[in-house]
Amino acid sequence: MEEQFILRVPPNIAERIERLLNENNASSSEDKSLDLQFSEDGRSGTFMIGNEHFPAALLDLPSVVESYKTYDDNSLVKTADIGQMIMVRESGDVAPDVIECRHGLTPPMRDARKRRFRREPDLNPELVSRVEKDLLKIIAGGTVDNLDVEIAEQEGDENARGANKKPAAAPVSKHDVPEPLTNAGDPDRSDSDESDDSV
Repeated sequence: MEEQFILRVPPNIAERIERLLNENNASSSEDKSLDLQFSEDGRSGTFMIGNEHFPAALLDLPSVVESYKTYDDNSLVKTADIGQMIMVRESGDVAPDVIECRHGLTPPMRDARKRRFRREPDLNPELVSRVEKDLLKIIAGGTVDNLDVEIAEQEGDENARGANKKPAAAPVSKHDVPEPLTNAGDPDRSDSDESDDSV
């Protein structure tokens, strides 16, 4: 597997990068230098092309993107899973305040997190921590603290319900009514079989 990332740049920077990659002439090394440096937080940094510096941010994509390589334009070989994108912006543009990109790479993935993925359920943090502690106790071989109370309450409820119940009446059988016969005694044919055997 190769290490890959997506670099999204403004159109004017994209033209300069394309020009640098397509040039065969040996021009000055300062014009050809590309560099990317990140700060200590790992999410913000600087993209340098030549002597110009542009702010950059590392954003998570809403879904994983697979990249493929081909040698013969016929068969594809998967080379990487890409989950992050480096977004370069102009110096005057506002820095993103989130760590996840709202949109995917293609138009169908616009606002993908909101439109295509299930929302996370609203859970009470106290309930989650209590259940986690109870599970850890059960795994360690212990019992849950509130389990005895709940079992006693359930047994008491069942006894109270049983006292209020009436005995079930026996089903009444019908002796005088004969059961209808289907297919007129022909076991090999169904009611829906209306084929003519005379042909």
